[in-house]
Amino acid sequence: MAGAAAVALAGVVFLTRPQAAHGSIHPDPRPGVTAEKILPDAFIPRNPGATEAYAAARRAAGTLDGVYCHCDCSKHAGHRSLLTCFESTHGAYCDICMGEATLASQMSAQGQSLEQIRAAIDRQFGS
Repeated sequence: MAGAAAVALAGVVFLTRPQAAHGSIHPDPRPGVTAEKILPDAFIPRNPGATEAYAAARRAAGTLDGVYCHCDCSKHAGHRSLLTCFESTHGAYCDICMGEATLASQMSAQGQSLEQIRAAIDRQFGS
């Protein structure tokens, strides 16, 4: 009986944990996060699409804080979330960061949920 209970508990834990995005997990968005740390326009490198991507990040900062960045910068640059990419020049040099921010901002403006945004980003940018 105890063995069956242990197996059932393990199944519940495994099936209810956050789903990984190709080996990564979307972070929980922090309450009250704002765009205050996003790089100011004057410091954004003038790469194609960068200014627009940083503007998108500003519009949806709270959403981006709950999204994993598929360029894997959490592993190679210590980033917490997609929002972190836009707190430095990193986002201006990465097509993945810019694409994810643009998509997340558009979907957020359309009233889509964080779960829907994460799923769309995983489909489009996950490997």
